[in-house]
Order: sequence, then structure tokens, then C-alpha cells
Amino acid sequence: MADKISLEKSDRWAVCLRHQFLQGSWNYERMQNGGWCFSMIPAIKKLYPNKDDQIAALKRHLEFYNTHPYVSAPVIGVTLALEEDRANGAPVDDAAIQGVKVGMMGPLAGVGDPVFWFTVRPILGALGASLALTGSIVGPLLFFFAWNIIRVAFLWYTQEFGYKVGSDIAKDLSGGLLGRVTQGASILGMFIIGALVERWVSISFKPIVSTVTQSDGAFIDWTKITGDAAGIKTALTQYASLGANGLNAEKVTTLQQNLDQLIPGLAAVGLTLLCCKLLKKGVSPITIILALFAVGIIGRVIGLL
Repeated sequence: MADKISLEKSDRWAVCLRHQFLQGSWNYERMQNGGWCFSMIPAIKKLYPNKDDQIAALKRHLEFYNTHPYVSAPVIGVTLALEEDRANGAPVDDAAIQGVKVGMMGPLAGVGDPVFWFTVRPILGALGASLALTGSIVGPLLFFFAWNIIRVAFLWYTQEFGYKVGSDIAKDLSGGLLGRVTQGASILGMFIIGALVERWVSISFKPIVSTVTQSDGAFIDWTKITGDAAGIKTALTQYASLGANGLNAEKVTTLQQNLDQLIPGLAAVGLTLLCCKLLKKGVSPITIILALFAVGIIGRVIGLL
């Protein structure tokens, strides 16, 4: 009896590295089949020494395939396990391999977007942009390295998971596991984005609601402040105790200050929810952006914003 052919860790790692280019030859007929077949080449060469068997394997992996490029990793892991079983004489035919690929790629495709595009990437991008706004080069470096470390680690470990469990992973697809992962990722993503709204969306209403003359002692009397070091010290001391309202004899209250006292960031959240609703109704993002430009310019001209 011939020795069992096994895929070594180096073989699986070669597949993982190639799998990063899954969409490198994307086409409208069979979608990601070219990138998938390219990824499988190291494993096919190892499992099938015979040239005709290699050609047959390449042909069956040129069938239609399309899913999210990152959550494709467990699919290719399961496929590696099936190909290994087939190379060792197990009754695994072409239809079985293609059936597992098609059966997994559909449910997994819906997981990739909320986990990666709507959660991980926006969070890392927001953190990196926050640091970049302060002039720190750590911002873009954080995004670049963190994103790629997460991406490559996910590709490798989920491929290994798929390879180890083999075709048994398909049983999980009928349960609620993927649904719970998708829902959890969506909730986390919305929570993080909601927390960042107040920071990234800035709206300030300029209309003055009230002007009140303050009593003596409630503001800094600049006529009594001398221009020497002692006077500056006195002004700073009074400012520390009175705050910004103590700079002038009259206390001016704007509409924005009232809104901030009610719920800080209320206008920003309202605008964000409005944009989300318009997007849900099918309004073009370009239209929304142009409308925001117009509203901002008009609001500035008339003194509203």
C-alpha cells in the first residue's frame, strides 16, 4: 500500500499566500475561478504527481466560484482536505468538491461584508485618521499594519480550521452560527460608528437665542487688568474660575449651546440618520454629498450655520 500523501504546513501556507490574489483575474463569466485555481496549484502539484491528474484537478477548479475574498479561506481549507482524501483513494468525485464549494460560498459571502468592510476596516480607519489629524505618522502606519496583520491571520487560521474539520464544516452552515456572527458584527460596527459620529460630523448653529448682561464678578473686568505679568496672572486666574462665559460682560447663548445642553451631538446624529435613511431609499451618495455642500453654503450665507 502506497504511503499516504499529506499536505505539509508549507504547502498550505503557499496556498494561503496565493489565495490573497483571489480576485486577481476576476471575470464576468466564472467570477473568481481563475484566482481560486491559481491558489490551489501548490496543493495540486503535491497531491497529484501525474500530469494528467493535475490537469483534471485544474479543470474542476476552474468552475464558477464567487464569495467574499477573505471568508473564502475556510472554503479553500475544506477543499484542500477533500482533495487530499481524493488523492489517497477516498470516493470523492468532482461533483462533491464543487458541491461543497458552492454550498459554503453563498452563506459565507454574507458574513464578510459586515465583519470586514463595515466593522474592522472602519474602526481601524477611524483610529488611524484620528492619529493622523494630530500630525502623527503612527496613524497611517497603525491602519496599514493592523489591517494586514488581521487580514493575513484570518486567512491563515480560518483556512487551517477548514482543513482540519474537512467537509464536516458544512454542517455548521445549517445552524445559527453564521447568522449570529453576522448579527454580532453588525451590532458592533453600528455601535462604533455611532460613537464616532459626534467626533466626525460637525454641525454648529449660529443664531443667538439670548444675550444677558452679567453681574459684577461674573466676568473679567478688563479695565482693571494691567498689561504686566501680574495682570496676566490675574486674568488667567479669573478665567480658570469663571470659564469662557466670563470673558465678556454679556453672556451670549446660541442655538447650538442649547442643543448641546439638551443632548450633545444631537444635530450630528440626526444628520447621519437622515443620510442613512436616504441611502436606504436608494438615493445616490453623490446626490447626498452635493446636497450637503449646498445646504452648508446656503446656511453659512444666511447665518444659520
